[in-house]
Amino acid sequence: MQCVDLGYRAEAVRLGEACVEYGRTLDNPRAAAQDDDRRMATKHLAMSEAAIGKPAAAGGDSWAAHYSPGRWAHESGMILSRLGDLDAAEEHLHLALDIHGLDRRRTRAIVLADLGGVRLRQGDVDGAMATWRDFLDCADGIRSVKVQAALQDMRVRLRRYSGVPEAQELRERAARTAS
Repeated sequence: MQCVDLGYRAEAVRLGEACVEYGRTLDNPRAAAQDDDRRMATKHLAMSEAAIGKPAAAGGDSWAAHYSPGRWAHESGMILSRLGDLDAAEEHLHLALDIHGLDRRRTRAIVLADLGGVRLRQGDVDGAMATWRDFLDCADGIRSVKVQAALQDMRVRLRRYSGVPEAQELRERAARTAS
């Protein structure tokens, strides 16, 4: 996941394949999505959902033991977004917001930032700006590399809408939140 987050697609695929080789139950849908392998990514998503839903026989038996259904919904939403299935991505991100993140502002902020990006890709500029407004409310005061990256991403995306007053207001607010 770190390779994907840092933009090293080939390395992510290589490591994902090594994980699959190492243990047949360990698949990486994110790496497959980064490699544009829709079939493998969706197969791995289904397998990961089943693994997360199945309790481990003993502590530490399952690679999925540290995943919550909310975290899975967030990761799945981002994988589906990468694959271009934006409606399903939006549905999963809403599920992630409903399941988890309510008690952790940082997590909720990151999911909101991702949801805003998905809405923008869907062509729902008003929905993206409304979601990013919620993101900024949630992100205020949080010190996090991921939140800072999300703020920068939002500001870059909103540059295309420089003639829209709300977009300019969000960019300025994001700049203040980032500092």
